[in-house]
Amino acid sequence: MVKSDLRIVFMGTPEFAVGTLQALVEGGYNVVAVVTQPDKPVGRHASVLHAPAVKVYAQEHGLPVLQPEKMKDEAFLEELRSYNADLQVVVAYRMLPEVVWSMPRFGTFNVHAALLPQYRGAAPINWAIINGETQTGVTTFFLDHDIDTGRIIMQHPFDIPDDADVEYVYDGLMVLGAQVAICTIDKIIAGDGKVESLPQQETGELHDAPKLTKENCRIDWTKPAKQVYDFVRGLCPIPGAWGEVTLPDGSAIEMKIYKTQKCGTLENIPSVAPGTIMREKKHIYIMCGDGPLELLVIQPSGKKRMDAMAFANGLR
Repeated sequence: MVKSDLRIVFMGTPEFAVGTLQALVEGGYNVVAVVTQPDKPVGRHASVLHAPAVKVYAQEHGLPVLQPEKMKDEAFLEELRSYNADLQVVVAYRMLPEVVWSMPRFGTFNVHAALLPQYRGAAPINWAIINGETQTGVTTFFLDHDIDTGRIIMQHPFDIPDDADVEYVYDGLMVLGAQVAICTIDKIIAGDGKVESLPQQETGELHDAPKLTKENCRIDWTKPAKQVYDFVRGLCPIPGAWGEVTLPDGSAIEMKIYKTQKCGTLENIPSVAPGTIMREKKHIYIMCGDGPLELLVIQPSGKKRMDAMAFANGLR
């Protein structure tokens, strides 16, 4: 079998998925159709429809696009069958019913931004950084009935620097994910549809990667400074960690925190309650459970993102 004979249906939605779709198209693989989420209403009155990044790329390259509201809709399933795919490739899409993932003769594999079985779920990049991991990676695996539990085909690690935020890891894994997806497809082609896969080994402590909500993005200032530091960079730039902070005059406001800096033990820092902002010359600190963090970039409620020092100067 050669790659032009392998009929591929690609499924994905955000920019992260475009990296793999682009690699397939530019690599000469036979993508016969693309499945993505419906256009999303945006704007103050939700009057403008915004197309997913995958749809925009697919249309620019003349690929048929399917946007089902429901994955079990008979009209969608009939259209999907008409493309007679040998393989389906999924990147950052949604959970698929068996009637969809079992449709191709060579199955359906997913590109997941973590080293499974660690960080199963919707936000693996964020939670790996939040938990202070020094390494994550990409896994390709065959879909089955449960989310992110299928047999692993390939894995490749990716190092997380101590100062990296989500944007850095996202961009790196987008490129790595495309590379691993291509390698996985080439293995399937070389084996005429057969490829070795292994069951996931669930040993030791497993971390989940649940969907991000406003509540689980709230900073707990009583946690150690290192944990707060990781929490902030694990939610930057989107959606942003937030918390209630106490100002020097004793008043409290909500703000998002986008960038902090570890500062270790400092002299002349008063003993104040966690979540309290302090100023020391040209630096702004906030107290955590075991010491301060320096605030660098913040966004007070109702205001634009700004340098923390600019905010402190405005308090005068």
